Amino acid sequence: MGFIEFLNIENIHFLIAIFISGINALLLVLVSKKFLQILQISGYKIRGYQVWLADTKAKYISRIAMLCFLSLACVLVTNALFDVYNKATSFAYFGLIFYAYFSIVFIINMVKLPQKTPLVQTRRMSRITTLLYIICFIISFLLIWLSTIYFPFLRVGIIVLTPILLPILVPLVHFLLVPLESMIRRNYVRRAKNKLAKRPDLIKIGITGSFGKTSVKHILNIMLSEKYNVCMSPHSFNTPMGLTKVVLNYLKSENDVLIAEMGARQVGDISFLCQLIEPHHGIITGVGTQHYLTFGSKENISKTKNELVLSLPQDAHIIFNGDSKGSQILYNACSLKNKYVVSLNKKSEISAEDVNFSKNGIEFNLKYKDSSVKCKTCLLGRHNLSNILLSACLAIKLGVSLESIKKAINQLEPISHRLQPIYNGNITILDNAYSSNEEGAKISLEVLGLYENYTKICVTPGLVELGEEEAKVNISFGKQLAKVCDYVIIVNKVNAESLQKGLISSKFDEDNLFLVENLDEAKQKLKKIIGSKGKYVVLFENDLPDNYT
Repeated sequence: MGFIEFLNIENIHFLIAIFISGINALLLVLVSKKFLQILQISGYKIRGYQVWLADTKAKYISRIAMLCFLSLACVLVTNALFDVYNKATSFAYFGLIFYAYFSIVFIINMVKLPQKTPLVQTRRMSRITTLLYIICFIISFLLIWLSTIYFPFLRVGIIVLTPILLPILVPLVHFLLVPLESMIRRNYVRRAKNKLAKRPDLIKIGITGSFGKTSVKHILNIMLSEKYNVCMSPHSFNTPMGLTKVVLNYLKSENDVLIAEMGARQVGDISFLCQLIEPHHGIITGVGTQHYLTFGSKENISKTKNELVLSLPQDAHIIFNGDSKGSQILYNACSLKNKYVVSLNKKSEISAEDVNFSKNGIEFNLKYKDSSVKCKTCLLGRHNLSNILLSACLAIKLGVSLESIKKAINQLEPISHRLQPIYNGNITILDNAYSSNEEGAKISLEVLGLYENYTKICVTPGLVELGEEEAKVNISFGKQLAKVCDYVIIVNKVNAESLQKGLISSKFDEDNLFLVENLDEAKQKLKKIIGSKGKYVVLFENDLPDNYT
């Protein structure tokens, strides 16, 4: 049967092929959800997608291969039983029931997996899934036609092999849409820049760093709101499209200040965001090894954070975290005249004196030049005091009084999943699950140690995205856990070996060390550990990004 003959609308095989191709394309789009999610959380960068495939040892490809193998086996057995090769029989479609069943089971199991950052059906993702559906439909239809002519023993059953194409089809669709997406992004950026150009009076602030960006953004927002009408980028809107959305949808005419959080995963990301926002002032929260895998080197991380400094005008105020070695290096190299370094450990532009850290928060005297005010906050940990000082320094430079800053500090509330205390009867939960780094994990354990006469439990997958340093850092983290914790629950196998090595080398009781597959199992283990009597504190330190699961 030729292709033109096959396309005859009166041909029943053509109509059936259209129907089955449509259903199969829908199944394939649903099966591809994990690949689409990783592409999205990688910022639509193929490098991040490739890193995920390598780090997970392509386990999702293996699962899809098993789906194809089981479905093909069922199709071949069914076709053999009903002698489909020699007979034009409707039983040729019977094997597809098993394929549909296995696909649905695969999809359901995938949906049930815990997700830190679920797939968001943005307009861009809608375009990707639409094109993916069209390509899957065309491939399915062509395979059915070819099978009808050349592989009659398979007939329509050939489509059970199509899921194995998804790991390639997803990035292919992305590449096909790159020109369109670039045009759309340029249009959004142009509109956002035009809107900002009409606001020469607007004070624009950029915040970047390997850690602490969101916390500093929220703290600075509270402080500046004592004097200004502030627009702050919400959630983690720190990408080009995220910030264009902030400018176009959130920035109002009555706003005096725009605070833009700037995230990055590779060299040039901050530079692009600065071209969009054109910040007048900035804060470098710290330079560490976060996202080492996508940056490729520590030098690239430092270079990228410095892109904010290089984008600022000569009269800008730029604040550096002096307790971060990488940030201190950038401060030393900075040529701007209004540069300031803030530190908890050495002399700096603004300082905290008579500091008292407790499980209820921080009390300290905030000193600037010859003035000082006594402050109290419910935020926990040294890092939050550092975040307060960074924010206070810029707020003072922008004309906010010490008394107003004191008022703002008293109003601060913990940010979700960033060492956030949650109280439940005799249990205190310290939720630091959003994202952690080496210094942040150390501070979290310092806070955990403040809970005297409590049974201390830590639930953690270890620290990730650290490249070649990951094993070394997690061994060290394991040693720190052993000094503070009574129980440790390691989530997932990603860093289990390194954490166990560190714990055991520090004589931690192995009977109090548990390895679980996911957070749900960890919660079940906690129920067995925690009793009705006594006091317990549970630290959830870090949560695996979805590209590690």
